[in-house]
Amino acid sequence: MNDVELLRQFLDNMLVEHGLANNTLEAYRHDLEGLSHYLDGIGTSFLDAGHEDLSQWVAVLATQNLAPASIARKRSAAGRLFRWMAASELRDHNPTELLDSPKRGRRLPKTLSESDVEALLAAPDRQDDLGLRDAAMLETLYATGLRVSELVGLTTDALDEGYGFLRVVGKGDKERVVPIGEVALDLIHRYQRSSRPVLLGKRAVADLFVTHRGKGMTRQNFWYIIRRYALEAGIPTQLSPHLLRHSFASHLLNHGADLRGVQMMLGHADISTTEIYTHVARERLKDVHQRFHPRSDG
Repeated sequence: MNDVELLRQFLDNMLVEHGLANNTLEAYRHDLEGLSHYLDGIGTSFLDAGHEDLSQWVAVLATQNLAPASIARKRSAAGRLFRWMAASELRDHNPTELLDSPKRGRRLPKTLSESDVEALLAAPDRQDDLGLRDAAMLETLYATGLRVSELVGLTTDALDEGYGFLRVVGKGDKERVVPIGEVALDLIHRYQRSSRPVLLGKRAVADLFVTHRGKGMTRQNFWYIIRRYALEAGIPTQLSPHLLRHSFASHLLNHGADLRGVQMMLGHADISTTEIYTHVARERLKDVHQRFHPRSDG
């Protein structure tokens, strides 16, 4: 069930069971559509978002010059949605419980260190058909910063080999082009030549990445794959697919990338969504200074 359908059912419930006024329902719709847009931007949804995702959303709201009452209203709408989902057994818990308010400090997106990313990308066995597929998916995700829904939605004609770009269809069926590095490009070529035909068997599908049954890759399949490799790589952080998207953006900014360019690659409609990563980069610089400057303690 997608966010649009969940929001429709939630608003119907608020009208029928609780008798909320139309203006209240419209305020809920507006606020929750904004939340859905944000969650889609970091590669998740109402069904999959965790506490950390919601904390990051509140942190982004705090950067947008909104009145405290507006932020409180948006948080209240989210809390009511997720309480309803938990009560309806659409989720096993409410991720807004114990959510900090903005005044108690900004929660920044968690990212992997570059060494953790290297360990994760090295985990798949590239001599194995499934391992080569997994290596190609992980490299592509980190090389491009795609949302997981965009990664699993890639088709075999998405690659513009002449220019080294991927054509990606994002939210609202908006298409963008994203550069892809040589390492990821080489792995995709190897996967297409040797692994994909074996996995497909006699099937014919347009999906670039396929399961061991020859069907198109799903978000749930990929969620399982990335967590398994995180365990193999010894990464202590609870890894989710959009953590690589966070890392992609933060590592680019750490190395001097332009914010507008990162916004275009991520497919953010609003640059304020991208700006949260500049705070991550600054926090990283502060950490490096504190750990390595000889007079940082004084």
